[in-house]
Amino acid sequence: MRAVIVTTEHRAVVFGYAEATDGDVIDLKDALWAIYWGTTKGLNQLAHMGPTATSKISAPADLQMRRVTAVIEVSEEAEKVWREYL
Repeated sequence: MRAVIVTTEHRAVVFGYAEATDGDVIDLKDALWAIYWGTTKGLNQLAHMGPTATSKISAPADLQMRRVTAVIEVSEEAEKVWREYL
């Protein structure tokens, strides 16, 4: 499982753990929705540094993502910050 951020046609931004990311449907474990991310450097900052102190992050759940537009690899540093919400 690798840490990724998935975005969709409907503007969802979700962090989670995926085994495969090349199909039409991506299964995510411990998925966290970024409701508001409060970054100064945009969406990629979530993947590079993780959520900021002003971010609003959902409770975790396992889910399937559909209509995916991007899969972004998450750095080890950012993953540590995301895991604080689990």
